[in-house]
Amino acid sequence: MALKVGVTGGIGSGKSTVCRVFECLGVPVYYADDRARWLTENHVEIVAEVTALLGPEAYTHDGGYNTAFVSSRVFGDKSLLQRLNQIIHPRVGEDSRRWFEQHADQPILMKEAAIMKKQGSELDYIVAVIAPEQLRISRVLTRDKKRTKEQIMAIIANQGTDEYFRSIADFIVYNNESELIIPQVVEIYDTLLASASGSN
Repeated sequence: MALKVGVTGGIGSGKSTVCRVFECLGVPVYYADDRARWLTENHVEIVAEVTALLGPEAYTHDGGYNTAFVSSRVFGDKSLLQRLNQIIHPRVGEDSRRWFEQHADQPILMKEAAIMKKQGSELDYIVAVIAPEQLRISRVLTRDKKRTKEQIMAIIANQGTDEYFRSIADFIVYNNESELIIPQVVEIYDTLLASASGSN
């Protein structure tokens, strides 16, 4: 059985960067946010339910997910955000479980997601990526020209705090531009590989 490891952290923390280093070490990674977007645009039931919840403006004329519109609707309304998550997250969970089964011959598998829980999850370990809030905001503004600082701060307010991520983490990667990422990841990888070898 593969060791299942979650990689989490707030927007702009550098989860994807950390995962790409793990991929360079040969670890397959399931990118939950990317798959969620794909499913939201291509899963017939999700499209129907999101449209019913938020209206036809939730999708562009060519069928793309209208992130700016959806963000403007849900990030000031926690009840609406929760209802949207209840549509999407169970389907992503099913999709990730199928992916884990398809890659079960690997010693280590990773799932990258902004929302992650310790209790009741299928994960053996969790890696949290921590970065200063202002640095995270700057990164997102640089990579995503469509989002404003206010929208990013609203997303941060709806995600876990650093204290929360530390509380669920078995390992922490500090992505603060003063500590090197690769040595931190390699050290975690070596520990995980030893654990995977010991459990098989």
